[in-house]
Amino acid sequence: MKSGLLAAVAVGGLLLAAPALAQGVKIGILNDQSGVYADYGGKWSFEAAKMAIEDFGGEVLGHKIEIVSADHQNKPDLGAAIARRWYDVEGVDMITELTTSSVALAIHELSKEKKKIDIVVGAATSRLTGDACQPYGFHWAYDTHALAFGTGGSLVEAGGDTWFFMTADYAFGYALEKDTGDFVKAKGGKVLGAVRIPLNSSDFSSFLLQAQSSKAKIIGLANAGLDTTNSIKQAAEFGIVKSGQKLAGLLLTLAEVHGLGLEAAQGLVLTEGYYWDRDAKSRNLAERFFKRTGRMPNMIQAGTYSATLQYLKAVKAAGTKDTEAVAKKLKELPVDDDFAQGGKVLENGRMVHDLYLFEVKKPSESKKPWDYYKQLAVVPGDKAFPAAKDSGCPLVK
Repeated sequence: MKSGLLAAVAVGGLLLAAPALAQGVKIGILNDQSGVYADYGGKWSFEAAKMAIEDFGGEVLGHKIEIVSADHQNKPDLGAAIARRWYDVEGVDMITELTTSSVALAIHELSKEKKKIDIVVGAATSRLTGDACQPYGFHWAYDTHALAFGTGGSLVEAGGDTWFFMTADYAFGYALEKDTGDFVKAKGGKVLGAVRIPLNSSDFSSFLLQAQSSKAKIIGLANAGLDTTNSIKQAAEFGIVKSGQKLAGLLLTLAEVHGLGLEAAQGLVLTEGYYWDRDAKSRNLAERFFKRTGRMPNMIQAGTYSATLQYLKAVKAAGTKDTEAVAKKLKELPVDDDFAQGGKVLENGRMVHDLYLFEVKKPSESKKPWDYYKQLAVVPGDKAFPAAKDSGCPLVK
């Protein structure tokens, strides 16, 4: 008791703020800030969430909005421990970003237990709104189903009918391989094989040799972040593309293309839910983000902006931060912001919006910094994501 009193005295003036903090809204950004996905989301997603809070006005229901951030290091047990402390001790109301599917699935389950909202942006597995769905869990920018439909489907239709997968050896990779493989086979293509690769590998040579010897027309990179860029760089050293096989970056974003450079990335086909130079709204968000960070946002960072803003809109509309009321509003309110227009949230928590199929430009086609993509097609949201009744979510009757 005495030590607790001393600790309370030590924080001095913070005591005065405690009642207000209990009433205010607190948001947590939990992601990889130091590892393989540090550029993919990282501190840039935290910056995007801060932008959303500022754009909302910095307070909701008459109280200040707080934000905290932590690095889960791609470890589900560490991520769950941080989230538990945030929920139980630090009064966090909502956690978002959540890069890495194994971590996101762990937080999803914890949020259900604690009756707290999570909005997953960075993690990909479609299980989050499928068999692992829960009443307070949402999935925002994209998922493995959408990437498989957009990139996988388009490449099969263009003649890439034999595939070999290089797959990240955890939940995200398995889901991306399965969803893409299902689309390939549904369109008459064949999957010739796959190899599982540990997260954060440095040497892809043995895996690339297996892919090369398969003679598959398409080598599907069911990985992300630095694992994808390193795969692509080492594939170039093996002359894989020059010998006639195509690489499909099944989860490739602007951040990884920037890291690769156009010389190495040119010709890659990919699907993103956002591109900074697509229209006036996307440019508005991107140019403000660039002034803060010196870089353009990818769909994870722009999606984190959108998820944070939409959560605050739902709190305001509900007139309370009560989880049940806010979750209900999140499923009712349309999503219209600089990330997505005409978006809607399904009963299983999936936010449905259009995605875009892009090809990475040749260096000669790029006219200005960050001018990396040419748009090949719009991927309509109702095609990219399954209807809630077809998602496998047990909440949907």
